[in-house]
Amino acid sequence: MYSFLSFTGIAASVWIVFGIYIASRFYPNYSHTKQFCSELGAFGSPTQKLSPAINNYPLGLLFALFGYYLINTHPDHMPTMVIGAMTIIHGICTWVCGYFPMDADPYTTTPSKSCKIHTWSGLIMLVSFIVAPLIVTFSSYYSWSLRILSASSVIGCVYFSYKLAKSLERKTVPGLYQRLSYGCQILWLLIYSIFLIL
Repeated sequence: MYSFLSFTGIAASVWIVFGIYIASRFYPNYSHTKQFCSELGAFGSPTQKLSPAINNYPLGLLFALFGYYLINTHPDHMPTMVIGAMTIIHGICTWVCGYFPMDADPYTTTPSKSCKIHTWSGLIMLVSFIVAPLIVTFSSYYSWSLRILSASSVIGCVYFSYKLAKSLERKTVPGLYQRLSYGCQILWLLIYSIFLIL
């Protein structure tokens, strides 16, 4: 059972890349640089139902299972248990983001209640995978190489999140910076998962 669950972090890291790509193929003229990933599941989008079905819901499950695995295989190590809790929270918020779509216009000044819930859940997702690698960074339990890689992922995520905010203001390529920011977090999850298996 646990040997299977140990691979769910890797599976989630790979799944999200293919899931977004596949959903985008059913969205005419979708731009990965100008549009957010969540626009695939936004109100009125061609992939409103498809995107959460192949992305948010299975991904949320994989995140939750990996968090469960971390908690149950490291019951005597609080830092890893907290990382597991952060991963479960990330999974739950992934479900919430799929269930509550964002508005069709990401620049709207009067977002719907669903969009507000979506945005707050996305923020919690961002924070959860900043906290998790920070724990690794400052925990002597982990190897120096993993700690350095974890610190790098946090720095990359924060930097690209800043670039995302600026790009959103200028309405240029926020989709690109969103992918780079979240990409740092997903890459961390992949590396962390591999380190645990090896």
